[in-house]
Amino acid sequence: MTTSAPEQDQNRLNAATIAYFSMEIAVSDSLPTYSGGLGVLAGDFLRSAADLGLPFVGVTLLYRDGYFMQHVDENGRQTERPVQWSPESLLERIDQTVDIEIGSRTISVGAWRYVITGETGHRVPVYFLDTSIIGNHPDDQEITDQLYGGDQRHRLRQEAVLGLAGSNILPFLGHDNIAVYHMNEGHSSFLTLNLLEKEIAKRPPQNPETQQNPDNDRPARADMAYVRSKCVFTTHTPVPAGHDKFPRYLLREELGDNTEKRLDQLGLLSNDELNMTVLGMSLSHYINAVSLEHKNVTKGMFPETEITSVTNGVHAIQWTAPSTAKLFDRYIPGWKQENALLRYAASIPLEELELSHEQAKRALLQVVLELTGKTLDPDALTIGLARRATPYKQTDLIFRNTKRLSEISEKVGKIQIVCSSKAHPADDPGKALIERIFAAAKELYPSVEVVFLPNYNLSLGVLLSAGTDLWLNNPTKPYEASGTSGMKAALNGVPSLSTLDGWWIEGCIEGMTGWAIGGRDYSSTEEDAEALYDKLELDVAPLFTYERSKYLEIMRSTIAINGSWFTSARMVREYSVNAYRLVERRRAPIDHGHSHLIERRLKRQTP
Repeated sequence: MTTSAPEQDQNRLNAATIAYFSMEIAVSDSLPTYSGGLGVLAGDFLRSAADLGLPFVGVTLLYRDGYFMQHVDENGRQTERPVQWSPESLLERIDQTVDIEIGSRTISVGAWRYVITGETGHRVPVYFLDTSIIGNHPDDQEITDQLYGGDQRHRLRQEAVLGLAGSNILPFLGHDNIAVYHMNEGHSSFLTLNLLEKEIAKRPPQNPETQQNPDNDRPARADMAYVRSKCVFTTHTPVPAGHDKFPRYLLREELGDNTEKRLDQLGLLSNDELNMTVLGMSLSHYINAVSLEHKNVTKGMFPETEITSVTNGVHAIQWTAPSTAKLFDRYIPGWKQENALLRYAASIPLEELELSHEQAKRALLQVVLELTGKTLDPDALTIGLARRATPYKQTDLIFRNTKRLSEISEKVGKIQIVCSSKAHPADDPGKALIERIFAAAKELYPSVEVVFLPNYNLSLGVLLSAGTDLWLNNPTKPYEASGTSGMKAALNGVPSLSTLDGWWIEGCIEGMTGWAIGGRDYSSTEEDAEALYDKLELDVAPLFTYERSKYLEIMRSTIAINGSWFTSARMVREYSVNAYRLVERRRAPIDHGHSHLIERRLKRQTP
């Protein structure tokens, strides 16, 4: 029988063997269901999976209120309102629901589909789970309304929907051959318990007459080995407080006695609470951090667990500005299909690179004019500063000493700064940080022009990372797990001036791909600020102002060295070889520390 073209397309969509779970996935500015780094990384991951023709499916939640629309007044005070958007106009509603038990109620969970099409035409479906279903209790319909909103109970319900309903619904959508479940952070870790329950349920009854088996209610080593063989876990959080934890009583109330009993059997209710990262790690055969430095930090938090690293990357096509992409098309044909070819950027004439960057800079300055009414100088050293507003990011570090910054701008060469940042609605210190940026901008004017662009998103991210001359990133060490904004800048030839943390430890070649602020060891905010000013005054600004050709050489080597390596195509290939390893699925699972502890616990419980 001949299969029609639509049926062939549907078959390709249903051929996924790797299911990628993430609390947020950024696929488009039109779908405001992401807050920042985690979601943007997930979107880049799935774009590269589509480019590489890999059999992926993405699973996340649908947030009908979006993340939020940001308003910032003239003093930098942030207020928020829900985003007005319509799933019906952007997504395909799937005529399928699954039921899960949360609390004392049965909740129906539906899904919407978005399809990412890669460079070769391969399609990767992304499913957005939705509890706004007629028949659900009004409180349950609101579970998937807000990203990172509500109290701890609300967060537990969201993570139950993601892990339990997400893994249950895939077979009904035609994805019944999942070989790998990849958990992007601990939010989806309940899927491991779900897989374990299904394995236990497969056992035949020991006594045909009574239909009872006293061992049926306890996970065996083979059950856990099977689940581990199918699960991969990636952690992005370098501080203990950032890992979700739920108390025993809340787990019992929301997920029932059986979940509590199972977690007790596995020894995972330490101090009467469940750490979602430990749950995901315990039942995964491959666990990774997102940079080499983050691996060391994570090992310090989980010393008995075997942890490796896959340094993050960004989607080259998504984050390269139009003018830069045209330049690559001329001098590096095939770079879109094979990002590693960007190594040949070393052959691009400097005058052509300068012209391309000027076009990207003009595009940014035009948007600045439209959004703020301010006209910036196209010849001034323009510093980009854009990331989530939260204290450890130290987004206001460059404004610690406004007098010195003004002196550098007046003596060495004119400086201007373009900022964009959002603070979580509940993060008052993060909101205060934005206010300090506005206060500093008033002090610095007119020697240093500072502009703030609200509602940082994918589109602004491209403009900023391509149109600035220098990328600034200065988190408190060692709290940056990876960071990807500097990678996006590198693709466009914009060097970084950053503290040595996260990916920058791997990417910084002093005076060739950018500059380091201070050293590897911990340093105070005051020390970081002084190191920043020294490097800006003595190295960066003089080079930009008086030796532009040398600055352009650094821009070119930034593309060739960092732009060619820190890509999501390289990242996905690393996972494909080291984490998924589908052809070796029959081998014995790796014995991680936490899984070993579980097995010792079960051994003690055996009659």
